Amino acid sequence: MWHQYSITIEDGQKRVRGRGFATVGHSVGMNTTSEHDRNLAAKLRSLSIEPAAFKTEPPERQARRRVMPLAMLGLAATASLAVVLFSRPEMPERIETVLAGFAGRQGATTSTGGAKAPAEDAASEQVRAPVAAWSTREITGSGYVVAPDIAIVFSKYEGRIVAVEVEAGDRVAAGQVLVRLDDAGARFALQGAEIVRQSAELTLAAKNIELAQARSSLMRTERLAGRDAMSAQALEEAKTAADRAENAALQARQDVAKAELDIDKAREQVEALTVRAPISGIVTRLNAHIGDTVLSREDSVRENESLLVIADTANMVIDADVAETNIAQIRPGLSGEAVLDGFPDQPFAVEVSKIAPVISREKGTVTLRLSLSSPPSGMRPAMAARIRLLVGEAGVGAHHPPSSFEAPASGLRTSG
Repeated sequence: MWHQYSITIEDGQKRVRGRGFATVGHSVGMNTTSEHDRNLAAKLRSLSIEPAAFKTEPPERQARRRVMPLAMLGLAATASLAVVLFSRPEMPERIETVLAGFAGRQGATTSTGGAKAPAEDAASEQVRAPVAAWSTREITGSGYVVAPDIAIVFSKYEGRIVAVEVEAGDRVAAGQVLVRLDDAGARFALQGAEIVRQSAELTLAAKNIELAQARSSLMRTERLAGRDAMSAQALEEAKTAADRAENAALQARQDVAKAELDIDKAREQVEALTVRAPISGIVTRLNAHIGDTVLSREDSVRENESLLVIADTANMVIDADVAETNIAQIRPGLSGEAVLDGFPDQPFAVEVSKIAPVISREKGTVTLRLSLSSPPSGMRPAMAARIRLLVGEAGVGAHHPPSSFEAPASGLRTSG
């Protein structure tokens, strides 16, 4: 609109100037009219407005271009922080509690002076509640199910396997027959020891007869010597013969006792060829096969040379490793929960019973032994487990067992 108005004024000025040029060289009356027109044109020019004054941009547009990206960046950062905070399951409850505390404090401020102090106390208690909840944290770790009592069964003597009475996975009782071996040399040794004992018994009987005769002869000689019918030398010889016969009888008794010991030793070796279970449990590994010749316990130094392995699964535990940075918060009695990889949907309660006395230098962890409460019925040794302990008042139990244990392998037992 301002542009059209300016064009109209310029057209008027042109008409006035044309009039002036046309009146040049005329009379004085016409000159007066031309002067009037010039004055009018000057006034019109003073009233004209330049269009460029209305085409400048607002000064705020450049600043707005700089502010908008910064505002968008701040909004994105705020949204990311909100997502991280609300992803924690306990965060909404804590925020609700804090907001409730602030709301209670604001309500107390707007109320009368007499009711202000109790409301502020209640709000401060609600605000302190999440802070106390944050003092309880979790310690996580992983480990394996362990049978603390394991028996590695060897054969005490060399022999050939003639029977295997169990299979891997069988549950056995203490004293149950596991493997039978045969050794002809052991059987012959037992028979020879029994013959030697019989011979020793016969010898003992003969020596006892000789002792009785020597004592009878001594008594007769003493009676005769009392009547001066026997010389002193004969009496001394009779006493010597009696003592000799008594010593011979004692030696015969010792021979009989030695023969009985030899029989017991030979019998024990024969009986040891029947291998029995040292503990009750489950056969976890079976290396014995009919026809194999096994070495004696003294010659078998490796576990794979054993006959079988039995694990007591009645009282299994979990040995788990946690970071050594948590050792200041760990103590016997801490409770938590564990879950087995084989039973991921069946968590169960655990409690720290023992803490290893040494730290693993290679892994930077400390091993915990955890007692179990109502574990899954299908749990087996060497199952992988994950644990979570609660550090705080809620994670402390009433039971405080011994504070350390030697090592997971300390429960191994060898038999044979």
